[in-house]
Amino acid sequence: MKIELDVREKVYRRNKGWLESFHLDAWLLAGILLLMLASSMIVYSASGGDAEVLHRHLARDGFAFLLMLLFAQIPPNLMRVYTPWLFLIGIIMLASVLLFGEIGKGARRWLDLGFFRFQPSELMKLVLPLTIAWLFAHDTLPPPNRKMLVGIIIVLFTAGLIIVEPDLGTSILIAMSGLFVIFFAGLSWRLILSAIGVVAASLPIVWHFYMYDYQKQRVMTFLNPESDPLGSGYHIIQSKIAIGSGGLEGKGFMGSTQAHLDFLPESTTDFIFSVLAEEFGLVGVTSLLILYTLIIGRGLYIASQAQDNFARLAASSLVMTLFVYVFVNIGMVSGLLPVVGLPLPLISYGGSSLVTLMISFGILMSIHTHKKLLTS
Repeated sequence: MKIELDVREKVYRRNKGWLESFHLDAWLLAGILLLMLASSMIVYSASGGDAEVLHRHLARDGFAFLLMLLFAQIPPNLMRVYTPWLFLIGIIMLASVLLFGEIGKGARRWLDLGFFRFQPSELMKLVLPLTIAWLFAHDTLPPPNRKMLVGIIIVLFTAGLIIVEPDLGTSILIAMSGLFVIFFAGLSWRLILSAIGVVAASLPIVWHFYMYDYQKQRVMTFLNPESDPLGSGYHIIQSKIAIGSGGLEGKGFMGSTQAHLDFLPESTTDFIFSVLAEEFGLVGVTSLLILYTLIIGRGLYIASQAQDNFARLAASSLVMTLFVYVFVNIGMVSGLLPVVGLPLPLISYGGSSLVTLMISFGILMSIHTHKKLLTS
């Protein structure tokens, strides 16, 4: 039997295509490249045709793509071995931010290493779900309650370090990435509903004692942006004007008056979806959502085909985290959610978030292409 499996393994390796030789998934790669192409066009337009901005964006795309290719070569078993050490490094870096971090816009979120600035919370977007998946890797699912409790404590502790920076939005999103793993591991609905009840009951306490004034203002602006149209509500009002003015087919490439006349804030980053909607209308928005749906669907398929708990739980969490980021950004710029300063994945101009996202795609591809041949 072992000889037969060895022969089948050799035949499989000889017959696979060149993409699989580099541990790349064709469907996932196609969706990523299409989004990157669209991103280059929208960033160039949103920047007012600034070639320098486009060159920097393309350079970051290239660097992030190389990282994706690198992480796709790392077998999931090797990732599982090093995950606890990466988590320890991440916690040390988060603690270092609180002690030595660089302050910007009233928050201490960055580490200045001399040759580049780094935001450790970006690293935890990947490391936290991998850590919780590592915790449950050798258990039958659902894992014992004590393991569930340990996982929840790890998530809350990590999120707490980020909250005090302060960065409430990122801490919530990172906590969700870890909670997704716990949910997919088999958390009972009774505990989920109980947790929702506890969170709902604690909201008044969080509002009065743990939220800063600017965070409260964001919530109030979300509920009624027209109450201060020239102040805190200005950004979201201009964003909705841009989205609505695109109509069915949009104003065409480079036709965003809201961005080019500086009515729209952060047009190349947080509010780039508004530029896309204004220039390409409902057709462009629908095309973008279809691409995201295909990528997320492919990612969930990869997760369903994974061969062990670690790979299955990690892949599921990474894909659902991508979904949350897309949902929150589009909801934010459309006025359906409070503004939290979150870029649109694979579209916004950026560095740290793009690198993190492309590494997660590399991990997904590794999980899919490093599967071993098993007997039926």
